[in-house]
Amino acid sequence: MEANNYLLPVSRLWQHKYTCFIVAVQSGQASSVHRSVYSFGRLLSTLRNMQKQNTKKSENAGPAGLRRLSLAATAFTREQLIHAHAPQAAFAGRSNVGKSSLLNALAGTKKLARVSSDPGKTRSINYYRIVSAEAFVIDLPGYGYAKCSKEERQRWADLLDYYLRHSPGLKALMLLSDARLPPQKSDLDLLAFAAALALPALPVLTKTDKCNKKELQATFDAWTALTGHAPLATSAEKCLGLDELWSILLDLLMPHSI
Repeated sequence: MEANNYLLPVSRLWQHKYTCFIVAVQSGQASSVHRSVYSFGRLLSTLRNMQKQNTKKSENAGPAGLRRLSLAATAFTREQLIHAHAPQAAFAGRSNVGKSSLLNALAGTKKLARVSSDPGKTRSINYYRIVSAEAFVIDLPGYGYAKCSKEERQRWADLLDYYLRHSPGLKALMLLSDARLPPQKSDLDLLAFAAALALPALPVLTKTDKCNKKELQATFDAWTALTGHAPLATSAEKCLGLDELWSILLDLLMPHSI
């Protein structure tokens, strides 16, 4: 399926103020989403098998310096985008999904990404460099709730679309989703767009500490039925799933470092 088929849907994720514009799910979307997460499913299976064998890959995901992040650049325009060919993994999700909190938890600090009670504060593409390496974790603006003008939302949409299409170093998309909610149509549109670009995408559940076991299992089952693979469960507040997420990032971006 051509990537252009999803140009309009993925752009509109960042255009609407309080609720995402939802397009009709195309007939081939489910299979596209499955293809998008397939390579990640194999990677997750490998990591979890190694954990069962009592290896320390998750706990020691590379040298300590490789598990630190620092802000390298902030881009508001195409001209400010940098390091197009450097290995990078992008984090995307709805504005209130807890993306900034998860990035701070990964970095082991509360000062890396700005956290606010007002959703949509990330209004640029932020490049976080893995310390002592030429690889990046990318923070994309959240979609769905930001209070801003129609013109600014259009600028976001254009910038995000350009970044996703013209970053040859982009290895994967981490799609963050609130563990208390089932897969949203806006998330499915973004997964399908990633699949059309042949970009692997990994569903990452956030705020797992804020739902009970039954709710979490229902969300797990929904994502597994959709993609064929269980999502990665995380909690920034409880530091859950961070070791495994670091292992995945380093395996993608710096496969010879671990």
